[in-house]
Amino acid sequence: MIELVVFDMAGTTVYDGAAVKNAFTATLLGAGVRVEPMMLQTVMGMPKPVAIRQLLAAANRLVTDDEVTLLHADFVRRMESHYQSDPGVRAIPGAAEAFAAFRKAGIKVALNTGFSRSIVKILMARLGWQVPATVDAVVASDELPRGRPHPDMILHLMERLGIRDARQVAKVGDTAADLEEGTRAGCGWVIGVTTGSYTREQLAAFPHSHIVKSVADVPDLLLRL
Repeated sequence: MIELVVFDMAGTTVYDGAAVKNAFTATLLGAGVRVEPMMLQTVMGMPKPVAIRQLLAAANRLVTDDEVTLLHADFVRRMESHYQSDPGVRAIPGAAEAFAAFRKAGIKVALNTGFSRSIVKILMARLGWQVPATVDAVVASDELPRGRPHPDMILHLMERLGIRDARQVAKVGDTAADLEEGTRAGCGWVIGVTTGSYTREQLAAFPHSHIVKSVADVPDLLLRL
């Protein structure tokens, strides 16, 4: 029996084009670092300071805490501006309906993300999503010591929402980090969606229970179980 579904945000329930990759590219280019597109792919879904560290290291740049802090602040400014003003930012079709379908069935719904809380607040306000009106809980990667691919955010949400058994939790996301997070948490369902950073073929290389086209397909998949 499913008791909780944990959805990722950007790329899974939120459409923002290539905003995250573009922000990483611009931030690092400002520091004199050119990022390979394939390297960007590998850090999608991770906590952004961790991603910046990995991108700097991949470019053979000496990594310091001070530079990571400065670059992350620049990245956050770019993403906040994008989410506040870009007309293309919107919920992925079927996302809000999926939340409502699960909650109507008595299943809790939560969001987690590799973004910091400041970005999450802007996104939630932009989309008109609220806790507890739209979802039951939200956690950002900067609110815990470890983000994806570690399972900590899912375990935190389980504790907050009174879910004891990870086998009764479904994790839904668009990146390898999402699938690894759900697998490490022991989720009963680990579902990839192809609306974000990875294709079906790329997601298939990582542990998962299902891969679907969109978040809109998830209620039909899970509620019939």
